[in-house]
Amino acid sequence: MRPGITPDPALATAVQRLRRGQGITQEAFAFKAGVTIATLSRIERGVTTPAWTTLQDISTALGITMQDLARAVEGKQTNPSPATGGGA
Repeated sequence: MRPGITPDPALATAVQRLRRGQGITQEAFAFKAGVTIATLSRIERGVTTPAWTTLQDISTALGITMQDLARAVEGKQTNPSPATGGGA
């Protein structure tokens, strides 16, 4: 974890919920997002805050936009639209 940055539990919950909602294992999703399983596990447990580029890779792997990921973290959208269609 980078100094001075506290992990956001809402991000951890949103990433895990979205991944599980697509029926993807941590292993398969980590590969798809280009991160290690250990990194994905730390993100989903709220132990670490991912870098901006890692968040971009995660949203791409989920097939959603960064805006949809942010909405999911904020709890404003439960089912983000695919990246090609955008969000509400």
